[in-house]
Amino acid sequence: MGEEEDASRRPIASRSSSWAIAMSAWLAPSGVTPNSISLFSILFAATGAALIVLTTHPIAMIGAAVSVQLRLVCNLLDGMVAIEGGKKTKRGAIYNEFPDRVADSLLLVTAGYACGFPWLGWLSVLLAALTAYVRVFGGSVGLAQDFSGIMSKQRRMAVLTAGLVAQSVETLVSASHWSLILSSAIIATGSLVTCITRTITLSHSLESL
Repeated sequence: MGEEEDASRRPIASRSSSWAIAMSAWLAPSGVTPNSISLFSILFAATGAALIVLTTHPIAMIGAAVSVQLRLVCNLLDGMVAIEGGKKTKRGAIYNEFPDRVADSLLLVTAGYACGFPWLGWLSVLLAALTAYVRVFGGSVGLAQDFSGIMSKQRRMAVLTAGLVAQSVETLVSASHWSLILSSAIIATGSLVTCITRTITLSHSLESL
């Protein structure tokens, strides 16, 4: 997450976990800013992307999966430090959205290349960006941002993480990349469905105003 208004804040169950509260409480009084935490999510995503595209070694796949999760930890902590830590800034809305799009692009595109279907990676990125576009557009017309759908950011990254872990096992017994192919296809399909359902909800909400 980044720095955002409560009405547009993504609901995340782990925000109330003891480790997240403790870590954000440790970071809040430090010199670390929420925006810098947001930028670190790109660094972790770039690390994961490099591991995905440069080698299919099992350890590299596990390392990439860890990088994906560290990206999400940054997305969680930046918002907590901003809101609960009282370090929110007006520019925080930019850091809330832009690093996410960059991180998604790095990870999903490289997954497509690694599995031999670059177009699938690019399609996943396009549809993932569209889910965010529909959400933010709803906020721009005065509605609460809609984080619903079967393939929100956390679920995209969960599917990718599972695909990377499965690929690490698959690589031990075969030169195939079915795990990454399947996870990329699930992300693309789920993102398309999410775009449709969010747009339908947005349309109905606008009509009821």
